[in-house]
Amino acid sequence: MSRTAASRTVAYETIRAVHESDAYANLLLPTSIERAGLAAPDAALATELTYGTLRRQGTYDAVIAIAADRGISEIDPAVLDALRLGVHQLLSTRVASHAAVNESVELARAAGGRGAAGFANAVLRRVSRDTPGEWMTRIAQTARSDDEQLGLLFSHPVWVVRALRRALAAEHRADELEALLTADNAAPRVTMIALPGLAEVPADARRTPFSPYGFRLAGGDPESIIRESGGLIRVQDEGSQLAALALTHALPVTAGERWLDLCAGPGGKTAVLAAEALAHGARLEANEISPARAGLVRRAIEGVPLEVPVSEQDGRVRAEESPETYDRILVDAPCTGLGALRRRPEARWRKAPSDVPELTQLQRELLNAAVGALKPGGVVAYVTCSPHLGETAGVVADVRREWGAALEELSARDVIASVSESDPALPAQTDGTGRAQLWPHRHNTDAMSITLLRRV
Repeated sequence: MSRTAASRTVAYETIRAVHESDAYANLLLPTSIERAGLAAPDAALATELTYGTLRRQGTYDAVIAIAADRGISEIDPAVLDALRLGVHQLLSTRVASHAAVNESVELARAAGGRGAAGFANAVLRRVSRDTPGEWMTRIAQTARSDDEQLGLLFSHPVWVVRALRRALAAEHRADELEALLTADNAAPRVTMIALPGLAEVPADARRTPFSPYGFRLAGGDPESIIRESGGLIRVQDEGSQLAALALTHALPVTAGERWLDLCAGPGGKTAVLAAEALAHGARLEANEISPARAGLVRRAIEGVPLEVPVSEQDGRVRAEESPETYDRILVDAPCTGLGALRRRPEARWRKAPSDVPELTQLQRELLNAAVGALKPGGVVAYVTCSPHLGETAGVVADVRREWGAALEELSARDVIASVSESDPALPAQTDGTGRAQLWPHRHNTDAMSITLLRRV
């Protein structure tokens, strides 16, 4: 097998696992690359093919349906994934057409035999005859509404397009929707953090604009820096950094405070909180309901010289068992993940509007329990990696109504501005709240929502 064929095979097998077994590409792909022994250029190709195909899956499915003259539900799933991978190479990369067709046909042959290979060959040669622009025009003409057209062209489910538009409209920025959809389909640059007080930003790195501990490398291998630091330097989106720092900077810290990371997995924000707790003489506890993710939390904080007990309970139960106990609580709530589509492109295809009510109910219960676990004067940071208004402003409004005058909102935007070493350019929310909403297209971060609430 050639080196490029090996890259395509790794990409194909990862895509199949995502669709067949609900695997997470960002977790599976690095392991698959290592197992295949791919050199750096071939690993980069496998990564681009995997993420590019998953990001643009909706668009490619529309193209395949036209070229095959049949609905994608009528195509064997394993053959369909080979077609998606081939169409991605034909329409969105510089891979030679003959190589894209031939290698994808061989993947289809392995999946479905001679008949599948002939079918894949016919479809891909049909796709290769027209330019990407011609295909975009063709699929746009099949849309039944403006939202469906945006969904097809930018490869987002229609309900996600509408949710993102509403979230932008809350800031009078609905005209930025296409810029946001474009940003969701762009590979994010690797952002790193030097844990506060424990590591230094490399001198030759470019600092991030908002987090004083964030940076991006000019070049080189991040893994070697991570290993050499003993985990005190790590990969972390700047939005995640700010979410943790907003909690620790919401009010001055008094030595001896007790902090709780209620939904801690996989532990990136826990590590930042641990470093901050160590620096300020605070105590930190963490909780994660999933044993596997709790293990990730423990590994994430191994390099921080602070004892952090990690419990494995339902966050609602964990908080309710500790009334008026904590000075600061982070609720990084389970959510739709619509804010991290750059890094987890398959997430857009895994959620549906019907998932939102169940999630918002859980979010309300977690936040409500966390408020009950705060000491008077304590602060909770409610964080979602989603800009969906139901998961952000809606949940907070419900909990504030329940607690009334016993709960006040702090300005997360002002806190982030105090943390930042530059103008954070966070626009005011038109709903009259202090919520901070980050955006991929505006801030080059995940679309993280951060709300700070203080128990009176």
